[in-house]
Amino acid sequence: MISETTTERLEINVPVPAPVEPKKVRREPSKGWWDSLKLDELWNYRELFYFLVWRDLKVRYKQTVLGASWAILQPLLTMVVFSVVFGRLAGIASDGSPYPIFSFAALVPWTFLANGLTHGSQNLVTASNMVRKVYFPRITMPTAAVLAGLADLGLAFPFLLGIALVYGYWPTATLLWLPVFLILALLTTIGAALWLAAFNVQFRDVRHAVPFLIQIWLFATPVAYPASLVPEHWRMAYAMNPMATVVEGFRWAVVGKATLSTGMITVSFLVAFLLLVTAVIYFRKMERTFADVI
Repeated sequence: MISETTTERLEINVPVPAPVEPKKVRREPSKGWWDSLKLDELWNYRELFYFLVWRDLKVRYKQTVLGASWAILQPLLTMVVFSVVFGRLAGIASDGSPYPIFSFAALVPWTFLANGLTHGSQNLVTASNMVRKVYFPRITMPTAAVLAGLADLGLAFPFLLGIALVYGYWPTATLLWLPVFLILALLTTIGAALWLAAFNVQFRDVRHAVPFLIQIWLFATPVAYPASLVPEHWRMAYAMNPMATVVEGFRWAVVGKATLSTGMITVSFLVAFLLLVTAVIYFRKMERTFADVI
């Protein structure tokens, strides 16, 4: 026997969502050079900025045998070479300090600059796929590469203090001035890295010129020799190289001996600030063409 069953139709009223209006973004022309810099974007993309710094730190010593020890070995081995060549063979003065600590105190900030320029000038080109496909403030990439170098400097600086203790130089109140010279080194390195990164996108010759530029800048900075060798009436002009003040400032903070003056510090900060501001303006101006030419 076949039983007949009755089925009831259930009607379910599902609310239909209202159509979503697309979000409209209005772009207006920049109201002056300051507005064209769009510095507020750096804050809006701060998480990406932190990620880029962390990525550079991991990639820098990935699959290396010595790892982060290179942050100490680079200035240490250079110090040994400088001590033999310039300290013993050439007999260059060191302002009364032992030449090893004299040169190592200068090589710690100098290595920060050299690595910052090397990595900061290249990472836009090496990450060309990311630059072409995704929008983000490109200025974060060279800046993150420079800031990642602070980790290397942080590893090398305690070793510098250890060498200073070996030679009998105990920390004094001058060490409190160290953040001032570190800020000066940051301004200089970021400004130079932004200029080189923007040029490198347009002209690939820059990657070949950067090592040569670093070598010239090294000999224009009192790393292997003291700034006291520069005639006094030329020292203000010499301070237009901000790294000269940074190097002498690190020596003064650690050893307590250096050729340094308030005027030199002021001139160096003015030049470093001008370098950074002009670099940001030029970088932002050229940024709109990076995805097309990279």
